Amino acid sequence: MADYLPHTEDEVRTMLGFLGLESAEELFAAVPVALRLAGGLAMATGEPEPDVLAHLGELADANRAHQLVCFAGAGAYDHEVPPVVRALASRSEFVTAYTPYQPEVAQGVLQAVFEFQTMTARLAGLPVANASLYDGASALVEAVNLGTAAAGRQTVWVSSGIHPHWRQCLATFARGSGHRVVEVPLDNGTTRWPKDTAPGDVAASPGAIVVGYPNYLGCLEDLDAVRRLADAHGAVMVVAADPVAAGILRSPGGAGADVVVGEGQPFGTALGFGGPYLGLFCCTMAQLRRLPGRLVGETVDVEGRRAYVTTLRAREQDIRRERATSNVCTNQTLMAVTAAVQLGWLGTSGLAEVALRCARGTRYLREAVLAIDGVEPLTGDTPVVRELALRTPLPAATVIDRMAAEGYLAGVALDALTGPAGDGSVSAEDAVHGLLVAVTERRTRAELDGYAAALDKAVRS
Repeated sequence: MADYLPHTEDEVRTMLGFLGLESAEELFAAVPVALRLAGGLAMATGEPEPDVLAHLGELADANRAHQLVCFAGAGAYDHEVPPVVRALASRSEFVTAYTPYQPEVAQGVLQAVFEFQTMTARLAGLPVANASLYDGASALVEAVNLGTAAAGRQTVWVSSGIHPHWRQCLATFARGSGHRVVEVPLDNGTTRWPKDTAPGDVAASPGAIVVGYPNYLGCLEDLDAVRRLADAHGAVMVVAADPVAAGILRSPGGAGADVVVGEGQPFGTALGFGGPYLGLFCCTMAQLRRLPGRLVGETVDVEGRRAYVTTLRAREQDIRRERATSNVCTNQTLMAVTAAVQLGWLGTSGLAEVALRCARGTRYLREAVLAIDGVEPLTGDTPVVRELALRTPLPAATVIDRMAAEGYLAGVALDALTGPAGDGSVSAEDAVHGLLVAVTERRTRAELDGYAAALDKAVRS
């Protein structure tokens, strides 16, 4: 196997020295021992194919997540993927397509991505969408990069309602870029923005203000208040939006957002150990020239026929990194095409139905579980859409283990997202006892009732 490793011993030593490590073992020390593959797959040589497949199936079955009724979310959701989406998106024309540098041989893929951009822009309520980014977190980083460049100020106000992992990605980016990230805490599930909207010290004023809609706890934020705050400071308003909730909520663009980002995984991409997923990115025409990544446009060829090309993209994006507005040079074409197929299949009424089923299921489950002694809402009476945060009498990790024995993936423990000390979104106690539960359109009434019964048993025993 060593013959296939691309790194020389000198390169490995240089890398380890830069990181201040003595060995490759130290590099992977952060991976829990229980998750490491000790001794390989223990596969005998020369085994018949059916035996190999059976053995691999046994290994896969050790991961019980796919056997449980899924109520986990926190950024990756168990939404329905219709057979038509799998059939069309998995066609070889899309699966084997390469980066469309030559539009004359890539018209099909370019048109599919153009349709993706069109539908994404409509969801956001903004005129421009790019051809996608790696995931929602990297889309947020690019939005902050755009916003601060447009405003000419490096300070960013970020709601603690933004997913903790996204905030961590932004913090990592800021260490290199010099951005000053100021997290604004939550109060009963929504952001406690400064009451005084006067700009004060211009140098300390934010160049970008970031808010979730809904936020990662499922709560609806007041976008009008954020717009007023952004106007007072001359800041760019960035909204990290749930694209499914767009089926029933006012669009972020309609509320005045300058940039809208999101995670497109719910549109046709099945859960897959964290990715690859799909970053959504939309903006106003005023920010078009700062748009990161790739943009597909519609034009005509020399014979007047409709054609598609990548456009409004300076070559500095690819070859002169120091002059580029972004160093993102690619996009998630296959996942973007998959999302386009899913959105096209659903249509406006279908997306609204999906969002309504999520919201109604969430409300039904909320009423059922709050009737259990010791279970309380973590966000008060704040309206929620697809997710709800609960405070359980036992540590959430204990509840999750007990619920798994009953056949349910109960949700995500908040301390797994924020750490046991909590953060600006939840306190230390709420982090340990907080359980984030997601309800998608796949969950039936029987599953919702079964979940409530299992939770009642888990917190009482």
